[in-house]
Amino acid sequence: MREEILSCLSREYPWRELLTYEPSVGSTNDVLKQLARQSAPEGTALVAGHQSTGHGRRGRSFSSPQGMGVYLSLLLRPNCAVAELMHLTCAVGTAMCDAVEKAAGFRPGIKWTNDLVYGRRKLGGILTELILNSQGIVEGCIIGIGINCTQQLSDFPPELRDMAGSLTMITGSPISRGLLAASMLDCLYRMNTILISSREEILTRYRRDCVTLGQEVCLVRGEEVRHGLALDIDPSGALMVRLPDGQVEAVNSGEVSVRGMYGYI
Repeated sequence: MREEILSCLSREYPWRELLTYEPSVGSTNDVLKQLARQSAPEGTALVAGHQSTGHGRRGRSFSSPQGMGVYLSLLLRPNCAVAELMHLTCAVGTAMCDAVEKAAGFRPGIKWTNDLVYGRRKLGGILTELILNSQGIVEGCIIGIGINCTQQLSDFPPELRDMAGSLTMITGSPISRGLLAASMLDCLYRMNTILISSREEILTRYRRDCVTLGQEVCLVRGEEVRHGLALDIDPSGALMVRLPDGQVEAVNSGEVSVRGMYGYI
């Protein structure tokens, strides 16, 4: 698989020698965090054929069956303040829409803040994690993405079949996991070149891809559930929601889950 991915990477991709493929790991993000603490350089990437303990936000599990998806993590070394990276997950989301469009021929949307979706089905998820030094500077960020490639509906656990999907289910055709992984890496590299300098451009693209905007949503914080209308994305990547009393609130993904009023999206 590593050679297949390398053969599909663009000539401009600078981190070829830093790519590793493993048939199975616990979590690609967890492995990358260990390597980051051991001074691994920017561009270190891991692609796995299977994750036994794949996870997303808030420790939720991410189904990662053998040979059916791309499970990828990449290490960046931005050396900047946290405030300069508040839009990181948004940037990764639009980059992954680019990657899927390039590899599979259609453009998915993004359910705020970090799920790739199409036709009301989740195709993949994103988990970004920051590593700070003692001065609070971001010395590393781990970008983890899992995208379902070849599953049919029966391949998903019964509890996921109403909401999960794969690239093959959308296109009706086989999907090259090597090509998809290469497209993901290429798009992440290009994203990294403009990540700090082009925040507003990135957020403008994210708003176009975000299917949550304009939708009635549920805001879930613990046992509390409130309803509102998703209006916009603010400069930090927070979701601007108008509540029934007319008040507009900026919702942070670390504090509140957003669900559609009539289903997953």
